[in-house]
Amino acid sequence: MIHRIVKMEFDPSKLDEFLANFEENKSKIRAFEGCEKLELLQDKHNTNIFFTYSNWVDEPSLERYRNSELFKGVWAKTKLLFNAKPVAWSTTVVKSEE
Repeated sequence: MIHRIVKMEFDPSKLDEFLANFEENKSKIRAFEGCEKLELLQDKHNTNIFFTYSNWVDEPSLERYRNSELFKGVWAKTKLLFNAKPVAWSTTVVKSEE
């Protein structure tokens, strides 16, 4: 299982545009083969900073998504709204206390 975290910082005047794009595409991303979870998180104090948190069955599933027309379309609109370079991490669980 791959846990993907992407930090994105937006121009404050572009937040509505970002949220509309996410709303329009979230179900398609979640339905993409290999995606098991998708969440959008917002920083509590810096409200123009968001994180996507997604779980993928494996690295090839994530790569198929990253190379898909869906991702290319979503990312093309999203990257125009940034005011800082996004940062992404692919992680795996080392320990869990659930």
